[in-house]
Amino acid sequence: MIERTLASKMLSLAQKFQVITITGPRQSGKTTLVRASFPSLSYVSLEDPDIRQVALTDPRGFLSNYPAGAILDEIQNTPELFSYIQRIVDENRQIQYILTGSSNFLLMERISQTLAGRTAVLHLLPFSFNELEPLAEPYENLIFKGQYPRIYDRDISPTDFYPSYIQTYVEKDVRLMKNIGDINTFIQFIQLCAGRIGQLLNYANLASDAGISPNTAKSWLSILESSYILFRLQPYYRNFNKRLVKSPKLYFYDTGVACSLLGIREKDQVRLHYLKGSLFENFVINEFIKRNFNRGENRQPYFWQDNHGKEIDCLLVNGENVTPVEIKSGKTISASYFDNLAYWRSLVDLPEDQGYVVYGGEQSMQTGAGTFISWRNLDRIPD
Repeated sequence: MIERTLASKMLSLAQKFQVITITGPRQSGKTTLVRASFPSLSYVSLEDPDIRQVALTDPRGFLSNYPAGAILDEIQNTPELFSYIQRIVDENRQIQYILTGSSNFLLMERISQTLAGRTAVLHLLPFSFNELEPLAEPYENLIFKGQYPRIYDRDISPTDFYPSYIQTYVEKDVRLMKNIGDINTFIQFIQLCAGRIGQLLNYANLASDAGISPNTAKSWLSILESSYILFRLQPYYRNFNKRLVKSPKLYFYDTGVACSLLGIREKDQVRLHYLKGSLFENFVINEFIKRNFNRGENRQPYFWQDNHGKEIDCLLVNGENVTPVEIKSGKTISASYFDNLAYWRSLVDLPEDQGYVVYGGEQSMQTGAGTFISWRNLDRIPD
């Protein structure tokens, strides 16, 4: 088992909370992590139809089988259990429950109703680059392979894994959350989203291309977001008087999923693909999100763009501290990479060397205009 960075935070919180909730996409390693971390607790998969039926028809009797608590996997399938778990942990402070689920929307809805203040909520995404080190492969290979554990644990080809993964996701999660009649149109919609990685989101345009209404497009995006397929990166516009872009950008939680949806079938195709720069940008932003999640934090990066097209790809915001990061897929250092950072610094009155450029090369170095950071050294960027 590859050690997961989130494990230490999870175990620490388990000393303070009787209920730990781990949410994240299917196949991100939630079950492996919690079973290895809590070996003394019984494990129950609520995707098993027989077990699920017992839990739904007799929730009190079902939970009585586990007097010390249990790991309840994919608990969004049995929402009736939440109120009973609340009562049990309120009455017995020795019981521990570890809950996992792949639908953030369904989980959080129930948690807010019954377990608010009683559970710590953590998010587990596919492997971070640090968890996979050392890797000598070029970043294009990693973008193509994505970072889902099964690809690395079982040496599965991405071209075999991702189509099956997407189909399973549609059949299980989508149908559970919303009754979508035309599944083919929904899959086409996801493919259209993949073609917009790193772009400003225009709901009307996306809906028109998919042949659906703008409200349906927004609803489907919410489904994709709550099940950790994609996310909307929000613009940063605090403390600015200038006219700024306020539309979000679209990214995927895993570049392997995006590559599959884009029809990329070989790693060498990434090198020449028209979205190579956007995919690299997506990969880097994902690493920042994973870093926060693995600390137990829900902080999200932002981007910044004004109405003249000046932009910063990624802003790492921690309270009043804002760290600007430009992301370039090129492997050769260029002073022009700092142009937008220089413009940003002139607006917010930062020192001339403040800011980072993450690029596709191997060497990290300080310059008078700022710091070049190799994509392999993202942990050198503070937030």
